[in-house]
Amino acid sequence: MSSTNKKQLIINAFAMHSPSHLNPGLFRYPADKGSDYKNIKTWIALAQKLEEAKFHAIFFADVLGGYDVYRGPANLDPTIPAAAQFPINDPLYSISAMAAATESIGFGVTASTTYDAPYALARRFSTVDHLSNGRIGWNIVTSYLDSAARNFGLDTQIEHDERYRIADEYLDVTYKLWEASWRDDAVNWGHDAPKSSGEAEGQRYADPSGVRQINHKGKYFQVPGPHLCEPSPQRTPFLLQAGTSTAGKAFAAKHAEAVFLHAQKPELVRPSVDSIRQQAAEGGRNPEDIKIVAGALVIVAETDEGAQAKFEELKKYGDREGALALFGGWTGYDLSTYADDQDFRFVELPAVRSMVNHWASTVPGTEGQKWDKKTIAEYLTLGGNGVKIIGSVQTVADELERWVTVGDVDGFNLSYASIPETFDDVIRLLLPELQRRGLFWSDYAVQGGTFRENMYSKQGQSRLPESHPGAKYFWREGQEVPPYSLTESK
Repeated sequence: MSSTNKKQLIINAFAMHSPSHLNPGLFRYPADKGSDYKNIKTWIALAQKLEEAKFHAIFFADVLGGYDVYRGPANLDPTIPAAAQFPINDPLYSISAMAAATESIGFGVTASTTYDAPYALARRFSTVDHLSNGRIGWNIVTSYLDSAARNFGLDTQIEHDERYRIADEYLDVTYKLWEASWRDDAVNWGHDAPKSSGEAEGQRYADPSGVRQINHKGKYFQVPGPHLCEPSPQRTPFLLQAGTSTAGKAFAAKHAEAVFLHAQKPELVRPSVDSIRQQAAEGGRNPEDIKIVAGALVIVAETDEGAQAKFEELKKYGDREGALALFGGWTGYDLSTYADDQDFRFVELPAVRSMVNHWASTVPGTEGQKWDKKTIAEYLTLGGNGVKIIGSVQTVADELERWVTVGDVDGFNLSYASIPETFDDVIRLLLPELQRRGLFWSDYAVQGGTFRENMYSKQGQSRLPESHPGAKYFWREGQEVPPYSLTESK
């Protein structure tokens, strides 16, 4: 395949407003700046660095509770010393500052449909979409921690598939607020309204006939509206989603514009990619409108040996107890109840046995190892349970290219072991090689464009694509009411 015909990769930075993100204990590594997560200047500097390197976006993970299953119940003692995604700040509040210091890079922010009212969330995202000139994306999650459920007044989590049913209606509410509460031509001021002092009487900021209540009455939400914010550059923020369950993939196929997937090998991610694209097509969407982004930790150096040595050095600072705390939060299983030398490929718990057997068969360098607590902890210490691609520029670029060919992915969310050092290595070594191979752009497709324009590499594509289900809520110029409302009222 010639370089001119190769897929242009989406490259995002995967980060968290926490000292360690997916690397418990790595704040102790001398070059790491993770403990500076509280300093807005740190995030501004990172955004500027990544924009100069032409990263598409910074994708911010978030959680709403502590990882308290391991050695639990409700025990944060292993989590706190390792800073295992605890403490953690809300990422949304940093976006305006980063946007003010940059021009084109996008910002994906995680927010939950389970614990946040859609009316309030829609207002916050519209506000930041305005202040960033359309560069905000929403990573839609339903949340997975019991600790979060308890802190939001529940005894335990809402059942998994029920959370997705709630999320589906939640999206209908936000689409109505963003797309159907203000007509495209509702705002007069700054367009064709006269501004001379002699003609001030009778001037209006917006046309009241172009602002409507949405009057949503559903199973889970009652929201009259109208939306408090006038239409922002994208109206609906760029929509990202990371669920890989059956319900999660169905939700992604209906709503997501980018889907974040984890796997150890591209052969293993391909069935999910095919399933999501097929379901999207069956729902009337263009399957190519869904960008598949794989998570990866890349450790790159001039040679394979140098990269492996760097990986081994970083691992020395990892916190095994913190890694097992992360495992407990992600899976709901407390490994402290098992003996230290227990091989988890043979435990009675089917979910844990299946997961560990999957790792044992796919994680490079673990052939013949006993998968006890030590092995699991060492595996999870850097980069969590995602793929770790370690090697020279040639080795890493070859593997990323294989993921595109075999897995049909559109790009990568690159996490870090040490921030910003891991990204510095990617920028200095890897990105020039990807550009040389024709796999990565040399500049943003739309300078100063919206998140959606640069993700689709299409100037003018700031709104949802026409085949997206949210597009049925568009209230276009000249329409008395949005057409969907006439259908619903019958």
